[in-house]
Amino acid sequence: MIPIKTETAWRGTSDCRHCGIRDMVLFADLQEEDFNLIHAPIDDLELAAAQPLVRMGETATSLYTLRAGMIKLVRNTVDGRQRIVRVLRAGDVVGLEALMGPTYDSDAIALTSIKVCRLPLQVIQRLNRETPRLHQRLLEKWHRSLKEADDWLADLNFGNARQRVAGLILKMRSTGDASVVSLFSREDMGAMLDLKLETVSRTVNIFVREGLIQPLDKIGRVYSVIDPVGLTLPKA
Repeated sequence: MIPIKTETAWRGTSDCRHCGIRDMVLFADLQEEDFNLIHAPIDDLELAAAQPLVRMGETATSLYTLRAGMIKLVRNTVDGRQRIVRVLRAGDVVGLEALMGPTYDSDAIALTSIKVCRLPLQVIQRLNRETPRLHQRLLEKWHRSLKEADDWLADLNFGNARQRVAGLILKMRSTGDASVVSLFSREDMGAMLDLKLETVSRTVNIFVREGLIQPLDKIGRVYSVIDPVGLTLPKA
């Protein structure tokens, strides 16, 4: 699949049959005849880190499958703060709420550079009506996303700063290599954990000094997890 830049994104360039992560996303169970039901364009899009994919309150016209990178879902709290309610990774779907309501219920912002497929809502609705395989996959994705959102908030709001930061590190380990974790800016981590930026930075540095994690880059975004069990233990 040839990467498509933002300015030429909406031209129906995706090849869903040969998608490299097709088994992870919505079209995993589609058969050859199902693709004949797709008449609206399905497009590739690339965004740089910090760019918005959708905004909370916008009219929902599409779903997006995340092929590469990470996205943060952000909502505003009643006191005006921004809170990151979940992080999405490859294989996740952005905008499932479009199946239930007219607008998106979170900002979806690229945490890293990302690659997504834009799926027009009318394509999903038609396949949902006419292809029971997709209907089942949509239900599975919907339920999983609700559970993960609940788990995310429950897990990362428990305990003191050390426990929260450790929990995030363990949750964000690579699915391909659990010894490697990719983190984000300390500001984003603080928004996820409801902690101050300084507290997050200090806690990460403590973990490095204790030999629990080891930086693999110069900007403090990628770490090797040396002692995952040690991260779960309270400080002596």
